[in-house]
Amino acid sequence: MSIKVIESFSPEDTGKVGFEIGQQAMPGQVFTLIGDLGVGKTVFTKGLAAGLGITEAVSSPTFTIVQVYEDGRLPFYHFDVYRIGDVEEMDEIGYEDYIYGEGVSLIEWANLIEEILPEKYCRITIEKDLEKGFDYRKITIEEIEA
Repeated sequence: MSIKVIESFSPEDTGKVGFEIGQQAMPGQVFTLIGDLGVGKTVFTKGLAAGLGITEAVSSPTFTIVQVYEDGRLPFYHFDVYRIGDVEEMDEIGYEDYIYGEGVSLIEWANLIEEILPEKYCRITIEKDLEKGFDYRKITIEEIEA
């Protein structure tokens, strides 16, 4: 398991980290995104989408669970499972078609559905540290292989 820690000092920095990951993303890759409310998950996600070449507006799919974007170099499946009551809801939306497909999946609040994540994925955790500044974020990127 490899771990990389990146320090971000602005929302632009956080978006740039997402952008670089999006540029390098491969078909079938799954990213999980963990962080408290207001930590910059949407900023990161918009950056990742831009790195994939997606030009349409990206917003959090809090009430729809998954938002699909197909205008980039790879399809992008953006999940927000914060409101999931039971992992069976993921079956109802056909999550396997997305995460085992040819696009790139990003799952916010993935810690709520860990039991159905694929064996291999990239876990991204964003954390604040107010002692280092209001806009400071610690971004930890871990390659997970069960």
